[in-house]
Amino acid sequence: MYYKFSGFTQKLAGAWASKAYSPQGLKPMVSAEAPPIVFATPTKLTSSLTPYDYAGKNKVPELQKFFQKSDGVPIHLKRGLPDQMLYRTTMALTLGGTIYCLVALYMASQPRNK
Repeated sequence: MYYKFSGFTQKLAGAWASKAYSPQGLKPMVSAEAPPIVFATPTKLTSSLTPYDYAGKNKVPELQKFFQKSDGVPIHLKRGLPDQMLYRTTMALTLGGTIYCLVALYMASQPRNK
């Protein structure tokens, strides 16, 4: 009798000779030729390629000068009103969440009256 390891039961189980001699996951080779390449042909000819202007002009040096300016404004508020609104909203949500957690802890610490 031939035995083979069963991946389902994780034990040895009886098997036919052909199954016992070929381990799980390994199959005999059908053909020796390589599979066809999926992306063998380019979608565009190299002569038709044009250089791309992805982001336009490089703004990094200008933004570095803007953010490194010493004007007494914190870095997270340098861009004006949108930054102020985002900062204030974040602080309000943080404060509200802290108060909510403290109220929930207080209510959880009190015994229930029956």
